[in-house]
Amino acid sequence: MLLKVSKIVLAIVLSLTFTISLWKIIICVHTKYFDEFNKNSVDNWLDENELGAYKQLFRDFGISTLSSCGNPEMLPELLTKELPPSDEHRLQRAALNLQQKLILREWLKENRLQSYYSRLIAIEVTSIEDVYWLEDSRASQILGKDFGIWNQARQKLPTSKSNLEMLKADLWSTVVKTSNHQDAWTWGGMLVVSVSVAGLVTLAAISGNTSLAPEARHSLLQYVTGKYLLPSNCRVEWHFQDPSPVGNTVSFTVRFFQRNGNAYWICDTDQFYVEVTAEGAKKVVAISELGSSTDPNNANEAKVKFTVRTAGQYKISIMIGNSHIAGSPFYRNFVPGAISAPRSRLIRSSSVVVCQVGLPNILYIEARDDFGNLCTNFDNDSDPIRGYLVEIYDLNDQICEKYNSAITLSYDKVNSRINVIVLFPEPICLRARITYEGQQIPNAHFDLIVLSSCDTTLVHKNIASRKHNISYDAKLLSVAGQPKSKPRKVHCYIGPKQFTIKEMILKIIPKRIATFRVCPSTRIHFLATTSSSSSSSSLTSTLNDDNNNNNGSSSNSSNGTIFIIDDGSQPKIELSSKDRNLIAATFTHFLIKNIGGSETFKDKQDFFYHEVRKFHGSNCFHEKISLKVQREKILESSMKATKNFSVSDWCGNFEITFQGEQGVDYGGLRREWIELICTALFEPVDGGLFCTFHEKRQALVHPNQNRASHLKLKYYEFAGKIVGKCLYESALGSSYRQLVRARFTRSFLAQLIGLRVHYKHFEQDDPELYLQKIKYILDTDLDKNENVEIYFVEEVYDNTMGQLIRTVDLIPNGSKIRVRNSNKSQYLDALATHRLSNNVKEEIDSFLKGLNLIIPDNLLSIFDENELELLLCGTGEYSIADFKANHIVNGSNQEFRRVLDWFWAAVSNFSQTEMARLLQFTTGCSQLPHGGFQELNPKFQITSAPTFANLPTAHTCFNQLCLPDYESYEQFERALLIAISEGNEGFGMS
Repeated sequence: MLLKVSKIVLAIVLSLTFTISLWKIIICVHTKYFDEFNKNSVDNWLDENELGAYKQLFRDFGISTLSSCGNPEMLPELLTKELPPSDEHRLQRAALNLQQKLILREWLKENRLQSYYSRLIAIEVTSIEDVYWLEDSRASQILGKDFGIWNQARQKLPTSKSNLEMLKADLWSTVVKTSNHQDAWTWGGMLVVSVSVAGLVTLAAISGNTSLAPEARHSLLQYVTGKYLLPSNCRVEWHFQDPSPVGNTVSFTVRFFQRNGNAYWICDTDQFYVEVTAEGAKKVVAISELGSSTDPNNANEAKVKFTVRTAGQYKISIMIGNSHIAGSPFYRNFVPGAISAPRSRLIRSSSVVVCQVGLPNILYIEARDDFGNLCTNFDNDSDPIRGYLVEIYDLNDQICEKYNSAITLSYDKVNSRINVIVLFPEPICLRARITYEGQQIPNAHFDLIVLSSCDTTLVHKNIASRKHNISYDAKLLSVAGQPKSKPRKVHCYIGPKQFTIKEMILKIIPKRIATFRVCPSTRIHFLATTSSSSSSSSLTSTLNDDNNNNNGSSSNSSNGTIFIIDDGSQPKIELSSKDRNLIAATFTHFLIKNIGGSETFKDKQDFFYHEVRKFHGSNCFHEKISLKVQREKILESSMKATKNFSVSDWCGNFEITFQGEQGVDYGGLRREWIELICTALFEPVDGGLFCTFHEKRQALVHPNQNRASHLKLKYYEFAGKIVGKCLYESALGSSYRQLVRARFTRSFLAQLIGLRVHYKHFEQDDPELYLQKIKYILDTDLDKNENVEIYFVEEVYDNTMGQLIRTVDLIPNGSKIRVRNSNKSQYLDALATHRLSNNVKEEIDSFLKGLNLIIPDNLLSIFDENELELLLCGTGEYSIADFKANHIVNGSNQEFRRVLDWFWAAVSNFSQTEMARLLQFTTGCSQLPHGGFQELNPKFQITSAPTFANLPTAHTCFNQLCLPDYESYEQFERALLIAISEGNEGFGMS
């Protein structure tokens, strides 16, 4: 025993002696080799910049690496003491350029694009700023298949100068650290060689003594005996089929083994990592559970779970440290799930379908699953149209069984869609609804106007005519719900832009009664002619509640077919005409043409961009226009610089120069200028151009009637031009896209597209007033409560003293009209009109003057308020980590904790657009304050709702999202997506 111990001690001494000697040899070789390498790199850089005469001087000062040459902290002493002024300036420029190149190389390295560094340098992309202006076509040629990675990395670059400088500072810090450890691999190699030799010698001495093995688990013995985790020995067990349907939470198990084949107990320090990536480089959140706390036999396992929502091929990388396990990366395919009626859609839908007797008109339905994937995976034995049902109603909402065969369905296998074939035998006006397994397809609820061949020819003739002076006779029945004692004969003129109603005085003098724009906000509602009932049907969906108050109308069958026209701004008008179907068909054809043929936001957005480019045409070539401004007086200097700009100038490509600053604008300075201008214009400050209705700084902004005296109306006109400029730049493509950095009130956005304001706008625009006054009036019985006396007046108080200054009649003789239950809605709407519209009418008109100089008002009017905000402000960038760190949870029961976990799992997989919709649904705006979720006030609240399986609701005045309980994650996610995508028109507390 003593002899064996002596052998072990002798072996250890010999191994240590050998290791020390080996280290000395390698250190000498390493020092000589890398000193020569670094010296050559610095020497080459000096020669390239005509500074080769100072090579020895650099060595004397100990500057031996490229990172040191580009480090401004190390050069000043050298520059000031030894170099003449001319070479000093040259060295400063060379050092700055080198620093920018090294930062660019590090950025490329972080995004796995370092192999393209030389090619980018060759085309003069030498800094992070140059990445902004590199055109997509040129970048695509250089990067090829990696262009998608490049595009995503570029979009993540900050647009503000301060954030960009912070990023560059972080990258430079990494460059310096990397330079200091560039020889780490050599020292690692030395260590491996030396310890291997020492280990082998030691192993030879102790190979017969197995009792030492447990104590040697983390020593050299572990390596030699194979008792360590080897990635290539690990195996995966899949718990789902390939392919598998989307929507389910799938899982797999990874089993870990040592090099010698024995099981390895996995733990957190082993750097086990799973990355699941969908097509397009979108990452999916995966949850890993290591080992088992109850069964030691499963300690070498890791269970991984993730949920897939998008069909396609997924890349699953399973890594330990920087090494893939055997077979990684894996590729698995996911196919669409079952058809979901709420997510299926009519392609290029319209709320009214005009067709001709005897001729088929084909509509198309895209069948999609709960997550929006196009369903194409039909079995050979299954019928793709099974479950679809077409229901036809008359204008009294009675089912018309005689026309059941007029609409048939078939499946188009080539294009993977359902054909809806409409073929009627006679002229008629009906309504149709398409369902799938009893559920309504959202945009498959439309009206049908079936015209005779003669009427169809007449409609097409009117549309093709350049002189739209053809009129249809009608009778005026009521205005704003007030019936006429005797119907008056009028004429309806319909053109591409306007629907005008006129009457003839003395049969020769035309008098205009009303003019409506041909846009989505103008709606025609049909009334049944069998009685003077107040019920009606809408060409778009169902008639608004306000349109149901038609009692007392003189509607009857003798006056012909009856309809109401309402644009949401002017008083609605009720008419009757034997040519009602011709009027509605002509209006519909013009409307569909004006919005690009579809009512979906994406289609309208594409049409808008196309029409903006077409509107400016060859008159605006987007030529470069230099603009010199002062950072300290950004608003005044910018207005002065653009004072005499024409429309063509505003459509130019601005090259911004900040006075007193050096820098060439390749796009970054222009984006910074836009951001600074938006801050100066739209930041809610005392006496500013825009204000909020309460003290919360991040609240929605509205034109300020109490602005400082020097802020004239021309400032609002300039603000409109800036917004128009951003929209025009966005229409040119993603490379030029500009977003408006502001959070506008819904009432302001509504007025930009020509809609009237109403009291429901207060909930989002002025939540405090809504809670204190509006909701109180809505909930109070004013007929029974005699203590509450409210009249149609607005009281104006002094802000400092709180004294009553004056009262303003909201309607004629409003001070004498008391508010009752019957007219409380009229009072609240009049209050909204006064506060949100009339008080700032001049400001809004000036804003529109500037905006419409660049963007025609008829193009803006194809959007609603929510869509207009997304068009102006985009979806922004949202950090889930910031979201999780800055929110409030109300509710602690076990069921709600489960729903809360589901919420974060769903949100983690949201696209930026879905996040924008969630914010818009909960807070009233898709934009966050500049500080992100941290500055949202009140904080984003997630609250338990005392219901089951209902859609989530929101209270925008509290920034509160209410989540009911659900049976499964799939049910919850579906309800959440429906709520944020379809429920943005509602108000949680209305």
